[in-house]
Amino acid sequence: MKTTPSLDWLTDVNVFSVNTVPAHSDHVYYETLAEAKSASPMKMRHELNGDWKFYYSINPDHRPVNFFEKEYACAGWGDITVPGHIQLQGYGQPQYVNTMYPWDGHHELRPPEIPTDHNPVGSYVKYFDVPATMQGKPVFISFQGVESAFYVWLNGEFVGYSEDSFTPAEFDLTPYLIDGENKLAVEVYQRSTGSWLEDQDFWRFSGIFRDVYLYTVPEIHVSDLHVRPELDATFTKGTLSVDLKLQGSAVSKIEAELVDANGALVQTAKAENTDGKWSIIMPVEQPALWSAEDPYLYRLFIQVYNESGSLVEVVPQKVGFRRFELVNKIMHLNGKRIVFKGVNRHEFNPRSGRAITKEDMLWDIKTLKRHNINAVRTSHYPNQSYWYELCDEYGVYVIDEMNLETHGSWQKMGAVEPSWNIPGNKPEWEPIVMDRAISMVERDKNHPSILIWSCGNESYAGEVILNVSKYFKKVDPSRLVHYEGVFHNRDYNDTSDMESRMYAKPADIERYLNDNPDKPYISCEYMHAMGNSLGGMYKYTDLEQKYPMYQGGFIWDYIDQSLYKKDRYGNEFLAYGGDFDDRPTDYGFCTNGIVYANRELSPKMQEVKFLYQDFKLVPDGSGVTIKNESLFSNTADYELEYALFLEGKELYRNKLLAAVEPQSERRFEFDIPAEISVEPGEYCIQTSLVLKESTLWAEEGYEIAFGQFVYQVGTKELGSVNGDLRVAHGDVNIGVHGRDFTVMFLKGAGSLVSLNYAGKEMIALPPAPLFWRATTDNDRGYSQGFHSGLWYAASLARKCVNIEVEEKESHVSVGFTYKFSINHDIEVKTIYTVYSDGSVKVKSVYKGAENLPQLPIFAVSFKVPADYDQLEWYAMGPEENYSDRAMGAKLGIFKNQVSDNLSGYVMPQESGNRTGVRRVSVTNRNGKGVRISSVTEPLECNVSPYTAFELENAQHVYELPPVHYTVVTVAGKQMGVGGDDSWGAPVHDEHLIKAAEDMEFEFLIQRV
Repeated sequence: MKTTPSLDWLTDVNVFSVNTVPAHSDHVYYETLAEAKSASPMKMRHELNGDWKFYYSINPDHRPVNFFEKEYACAGWGDITVPGHIQLQGYGQPQYVNTMYPWDGHHELRPPEIPTDHNPVGSYVKYFDVPATMQGKPVFISFQGVESAFYVWLNGEFVGYSEDSFTPAEFDLTPYLIDGENKLAVEVYQRSTGSWLEDQDFWRFSGIFRDVYLYTVPEIHVSDLHVRPELDATFTKGTLSVDLKLQGSAVSKIEAELVDANGALVQTAKAENTDGKWSIIMPVEQPALWSAEDPYLYRLFIQVYNESGSLVEVVPQKVGFRRFELVNKIMHLNGKRIVFKGVNRHEFNPRSGRAITKEDMLWDIKTLKRHNINAVRTSHYPNQSYWYELCDEYGVYVIDEMNLETHGSWQKMGAVEPSWNIPGNKPEWEPIVMDRAISMVERDKNHPSILIWSCGNESYAGEVILNVSKYFKKVDPSRLVHYEGVFHNRDYNDTSDMESRMYAKPADIERYLNDNPDKPYISCEYMHAMGNSLGGMYKYTDLEQKYPMYQGGFIWDYIDQSLYKKDRYGNEFLAYGGDFDDRPTDYGFCTNGIVYANRELSPKMQEVKFLYQDFKLVPDGSGVTIKNESLFSNTADYELEYALFLEGKELYRNKLLAAVEPQSERRFEFDIPAEISVEPGEYCIQTSLVLKESTLWAEEGYEIAFGQFVYQVGTKELGSVNGDLRVAHGDVNIGVHGRDFTVMFLKGAGSLVSLNYAGKEMIALPPAPLFWRATTDNDRGYSQGFHSGLWYAASLARKCVNIEVEEKESHVSVGFTYKFSINHDIEVKTIYTVYSDGSVKVKSVYKGAENLPQLPIFAVSFKVPADYDQLEWYAMGPEENYSDRAMGAKLGIFKNQVSDNLSGYVMPQESGNRTGVRRVSVTNRNGKGVRISSVTEPLECNVSPYTAFELENAQHVYELPPVHYTVVTVAGKQMGVGGDDSWGAPVHDEHLIKAAEDMEFEFLIQRV
């Protein structure tokens, strides 16, 4: 019966799939066993990716209605690349919104209504000839991802319709094919009923953004495959059960062989036919088990024979034996309590949006493995099939999340208000929601990496989602079910097998865990990594060994969702919401990654890698204790390297074999000659576990874990300085002169205005007290500008109220006392002590006052000429770090340039700080300049191309002024960056600076 397409389907909650092929597993298949074993390209598949003819319409009324007709001329149309988003190829505009629906403020709509005046339509046309290998055979088409609804015609005949953006839609083209050139027409609508279910926190695009291909099948075809590798309670006996769905002609036999990772035959079996249902059961003794630590995969080859006994199809399927279950209210993998050291991951590329490549995915999977990330949540939709293949092969645990988010239907302006929430308890929404669940499960069910099915994200709760959970449990008891939304409505608590919360504070989590909980706990989203963030992450990872029912979490999120754009001068920059004139928008809230959008590592990754280590190295002066918290890995696969440093310089290095069984610890003694560490000074022992052999994801020698121990031998003393100093007391200035240097102070301003060494002036802008740092995204979320903005003013407005000069034989001291209009009780005294070798000791003393807000920073900042842009640090590094994000930093000597300290946060903000600074040299390319050194306690330092105020006033990197100076900021203390969330969570108390507390710090400036 012929179907007539209708635009009414776009708003009909009952129509979401017309003439589609039933969802099925994502297996591949071949004609011969040799092809299957070599994993050669599929001959029965033909890509339609590439250039398509394209016409863009702002709404359905302006679309070329009959473009699908065979005779309709499309030659004059533009072109578009498939896969790709319409909005990133010169048509329409990208729009970023988080929780609200994208039409908010333009229309007053309720589901399933959609805008009619602005519903962009993409009309696609592709001409093709049926490949010779497919002629005379059935031909299907697969659309792996189209957003959000689309109609398909072939040669003028209507083929079908589909709405789910993130799972495949496939159609049978056989009845509509003709000899020679065929015309494929696809009409894609940005808005549909499905749009109400796809209110994810992401850029709003549309179009054919995943692969499109034709495929054919043999005379007998395994249309669906369900592989169930099961283990008994001892994990030593396996049973491989396989259910097959067939299409085509009659079968004479189906045989299967299982081979191990080396290709050796393990087991064979013949399929049984019971009432037309084919199945295979294969016992496997002592199977090697799959885990993220050891992702062991067998290969199953299913061979289908026709009635004449000829082999017609071979299906190769990777198989991982693993058992995931709840035991005594704790999640276990293969009998061991699991901890998810996870991250949420959007599919994203700054040029192509969610149309990512295999190369992107390979980079991502290697990055996860190299940084100890063992789990990923597919936020908030099923990913491309290739991603799950990589997770199977490389070893990453997956929460596979169905394409459902209705955030804007129940949360408004931060308040929970579910009066018109969907799907809720509305039975009319159940079929379309259930279809998305079925499509995900049927496609992805054979991937061992998937441990948990997720019912979607931030859609509140209700009967519909509860029924989705029941479906998951019924069809696949080998996995658990996750859903966070029941936190808002405990009537539907049974939806989720685990307590899952977003952005709960560590104290909140502990309260749950100490209250006799019924379910294990995970944070499906935590550590909101927006901008300069991830401070205090250790407070979460500290819970892993303290509470057995705490089973980890997933950082929000993996990659910045920022897009390349050009400024008015044609220079590219990474843009965020609103930069494309998109309104409404949530602006920079799309930049939450521990990886920048261009796939460069953010400094935040340094902390992630350390805190997610399975191997904890705890050295002391004579040895190291290795705590192996992994489930299945012996550290014998790694070499233990240890090195001794004095003041950052390596004295000794050695390595040894350090085998530690999983879930145990062992101590190893160092073999460091005693005579090496007798000289007074600061010593550091660094220990590392490095790969013995190369893996899929890293080369031999790659460091996967480290620990360090710092200790002092003798006392730190400043050497005595001899020489003559001459003091010139001018009417306006005080000059201190040595053999080849001058240090000059301006009385009226109360400042050091000249530090001149051998005719080279180092002071471009005098040192001054600084209380303000460039606001971070988390600071903005906490409204720090409102709470602590007076410190911004204090940094710019001060008055010198007293000058003290002290002349000694070996030094001259000039002290300035400052008062501040914000509060006359606040006092800062800065004392400069000049020595005869030209070095200057700077001591800054702060006298606090009551009833004032927290200080962002207590520092001294000054400018030197921009030519001095080469840095050598002896500090914690190499990446930037802060008081609440320094556990992953190493003490050592490292070099960079001033420009490197402007981290790639899309919105300019505080960045580039280092804690534990013993010294930092700021020199030109000839090695001349100054060194900043700590005197008693290590410092915090930031050497940047920009002042805090220049960064504060720029919303994008391109708004920053040309670089004229190097800005040196030396701090006694800077507050932490925080990261529990980015919309109000304060920095944890121990990482704040209290205004009422007295503080002081000192440092030494020396010529280099």
